[in-house]
Amino acid sequence: MLAHDYGISDAIIGLTLVAIGTSLPELATTFVAVMRKKADVVLGNLIGSNIFNLLAIIGITSLISPVPVDPTFINFDFWIMLGASFIITPFIFLNIHFNRFSGFIFTMLYGSYLVSILS
Repeated sequence: MLAHDYGISDAIIGLTLVAIGTSLPELATTFVAVMRKKADVVLGNLIGSNIFNLLAIIGITSLISPVPVDPTFINFDFWIMLGASFIITPFIFLNIHFNRFSGFIFTMLYGSYLVSILS
């Protein structure tokens, strides 16, 4: 694999290429829902997909074979995921609309995350 030839770890491939690639259909679904003004579909897709990924995928995979957890995920990525959840929480509970500014901030935060794991 080309990534391995350049010394890129499987974890980085999973956190970037695989994550983005598997999220593109969700992005398309969410985009269509936004265009149709179906906010419940947008949030349902976001929350439902994350719950499914966190619980069902790791659960089903672990039934087949144990899944080791690299300490790097716990020391860095877990906290990023937890922080992102806390950042989004007020929007949901206080009924604050996601707007272009918050979209820009979230996109920049994700870009910063990518830069941090790739450097």
